[in-house]
Amino acid sequence: MDFGKIKDFLNQEDKFCRFCGIELTEVGDGYAEAVMNIAGHMLNGRQVVQGGAIMTLADFAYAGAVNGSGVTGVSLNCTTNFIRPGTGKYLKAVCRRVSQGKKTAVYVSEVFNDENKLVAVMNITGFIVDDKPII
Repeated sequence: MDFGKIKDFLNQEDKFCRFCGIELTEVGDGYAEAVMNIAGHMLNGRQVVQGGAIMTLADFAYAGAVNGSGVTGVSLNCTTNFIRPGTGKYLKAVCRRVSQGKKTAVYVSEVFNDENKLVAVMNITGFIVDDKPII
């Protein structure tokens, strides 16, 4: 499996993440990392990263991880726990596979700030759309 092609495809074709400045930096079998540089338009009224932006980052890392496992998968359900405010220069999401069957999968994305402090944890239940890779 060519993880680089999956990473490039998702970075190019996920137009919302491209618009948000979110990029997959690593894709592997059931594993991915994504980074988002923090910009002023991402801040909420408290001047910290808006929760939806953090969730989008975590979900995009999941997209890389599940599609890197050799199937085409999408999020079915996500639960996010915010640990501390999103601050700093960037946030990084690290997603790992917990379990994967023929039609569903469970993954966890952890989001860290630029001091490597945990910002949020997203538990994702995914749906396997196809048993073939996305590309």
